[in-house]
Parts: sequence; C-alpha cells; structure tokens
Amino acid sequence: MPAPSSSCLTRASLQANRLLAVMPDDALGRLLPDIQIVTLNAGDVLYDLHTDLTHLYFPANVIVTLLLQLEDRPATKVAVVGREGLVGVSAFMGGRPPPGRAEVLSPGHAFQLPAASLKAEFERGGPVMRLLLRYTQSLVTQMAQTAVCNRHHVVEQHLCTWLLTCTDRLEGHSLAATHDLIAGILGVRREAVSEAAGALRERGLIAYSRGHISVLDRGGVLARACECYQVVKRETDRLLPDRPAS
Repeated sequence: MPAPSSSCLTRASLQANRLLAVMPDDALGRLLPDIQIVTLNAGDVLYDLHTDLTHLYFPANVIVTLLLQLEDRPATKVAVVGREGLVGVSAFMGGRPPPGRAEVLSPGHAFQLPAASLKAEFERGGPVMRLLLRYTQSLVTQMAQTAVCNRHHVVEQHLCTWLLTCTDRLEGHSLAATHDLIAGILGVRREAVSEAAGALRERGLIAYSRGHISVLDRGGVLARACECYQVVKRETDRLLPDRPAS
C-alpha cells in the first residue's frame, strides 16, 4: 500500500485504520496535525521495558505482535494488533508499557501519534474515551483468550487461529514468517510448528516457502482453528463501531 504524505492527511487517508476511521470529526481535527506516516520494518521494536512510551501507532497495513517476557523464558505472544487497533494503550490508561515488548511482524505503514495528544483527547471524556475503552476491552479479551489457547489447545489449532488473526489484518492471505519465528511467537518448539504446518500443507490449506506462508483455503483453516479465533473476532466486531461516534 503506498503511504500517503503526512503533510496531506485527511479523514479519507486514515480509513486504513479502523479506530481512526471512526474517530469523531472534532477530535480527529485536533489530532490530525500531530499524525505522521511512518514505515515500519519487520523486527522493529515499538516499545519494550526500557522504553518511554512517547508515541502510539495505528497500523495501516502492518502487524505488530505484543509479547511478554519472563526472566528465564523466551518471550511469548499475548496479542496481535493490526489495522483494527493501536499499539500503546497503556499511555492513555495511565501506566508504563507492560513487562514485554511490541515488535513488528509484518512490515508496512502506520500512523504515528504523540502519546500526549491522544491522552489529552481521552481525558476529555465523551465518545473518544468510550471508543478507546471499548478497543482496550477487545484487546484484553484477546489477551485472556490467548492465555487459554496457550494452555489448552494443540499446536495445529493455535497455528490456524494465529494465521487467521494475522491475515484478517492484512490486505492479502500471505505473510512473511519462518517456522522459527512462528515457534517463538507461539511459545512452542520449532519442530511442532513444522509438523503442524506440514499437515496443513498436505491438506492443501496453506502453502509456505522461503519464509512466506499463505492461506489457500480459509474455510479449511477456519474449520481446524480453535474456538479462540471466533471468540476474539466476535468481541472485536461487537465493541468497535462501523461509523464515526458522535
């Protein structure tokens, strides 16, 4: 997706992000001068334990993975953020970043906004506060469901749910991801990912090569995904409006 120039941003150019697309006109008018288009590359860390959260990111066509870190364990994925949301909710909720990091999985463009600007709009109350709280609730639901998924569902189910979640947030059905990367994100062994991906490929549901994985049969992948995908999707669709709030 070509990135629009930051100097000529309009409501129409912000439609790529679901939250900005439904932001009330008066609030968006105040925020627009502070919004910048940024290019994000795979592996970019938007925040971590040692970062002051000075900016928020509204993905346009990037996927950001939120990971939590334990002292003696690899980081584990707790949520995926794409064009439906924003990265950095703790900035307007009054806290510091959580004990983890936000890392770009799929490269592209995002709308960057100073955290102080959105916090000021949040503290005005009204529709902007309600919108951001509803998004935060959808993110909490995803995190809670991910915890259940990590504990109770097999790797193939987890992989299918992750693939559907990611491709929902892209403009196509393919993303750059190696088996090593997926294993790290899902918190499982690489061999388990390779076995699950191989089984899906044999059924003609996915294809992968050279660090790219594609969903060929979305219905088939959905049938093999765990319930977590539908739970999170329904809650996100329920909580986020389809038109600007007033």
